[in-house]
Amino acid sequence: MSYSHLILDLRSYDRETRRHHHDYHQLVLPVEGALEMSIGGREGIVGPGQGAVIAAGDDHAFAADEANRFIVADIPAALAPELERLPSFIPLDSSLGQYIGFLQAELERSGIATHGRRQMLLLLVQLLTERYGSDLQIDRRVKAARSWIDGHLDQTFILADLAAVAHLSPRRLSELFKDCFGMTPQQYQLERRMQEAWALLETSNLSIQRIAERVGYGNLAAFSDRFRRHFGKSPRYFRGSDRH
Repeated sequence: MSYSHLILDLRSYDRETRRHHHDYHQLVLPVEGALEMSIGGREGIVGPGQGAVIAAGDDHAFAADEANRFIVADIPAALAPELERLPSFIPLDSSLGQYIGFLQAELERSGIATHGRRQMLLLLVQLLTERYGSDLQIDRRVKAARSWIDGHLDQTFILADLAAVAHLSPRRLSELFKDCFGMTPQQYQLERRMQEAWALLETSNLSIQRIAERVGYGNLAAFSDRFRRHFGKSPRYFRGSDRH
């Protein structure tokens, strides 16, 4: 599976118990009903308030006894290596629930283009790893660099300066960062900026100009262009004015 073959769609399951494994990660997130699952020997139910993370290569089985629908994401292992280290069954808080609702609405409305799927899945992975970061074995030096980025989204960094924060060489920091998060520090900052912008558009009364500044864009046009390329929608769309 290549980046161009990401799958994000709505699926339903039947009563028949099925068991298999695949070479990509899979997320199963509830929309309606419940799904009994066994993942690598661990039993659980995907339903209201709980989703599932199936790491590449894990044997898993599933069956449903009632009408159901789930958002299912098939993700190349190289795109999100950190998913391999998340729990198999994950509680879904209100923030994750809100994002799942957004994904459902987008899928039901018109589907999502390949580029949009990639960006939305990366954002979903980021939300999940933020909730369960304590369960991941991340090098403390990489954590220091990540924390600096998270706390300075309004600032553009030079890799050498970020490496100094982590007490690593620029090359080594990039290598370790990519091993942990599947992306370079610069790519991570971009994803975090877009995530933060999306959250502020949805939950705050800040102007779009102010939000752009909060995530490092002094030029509103440049921010809007980048945001649209990430999500396939303008920032105004997430304010609700263009949704209907």
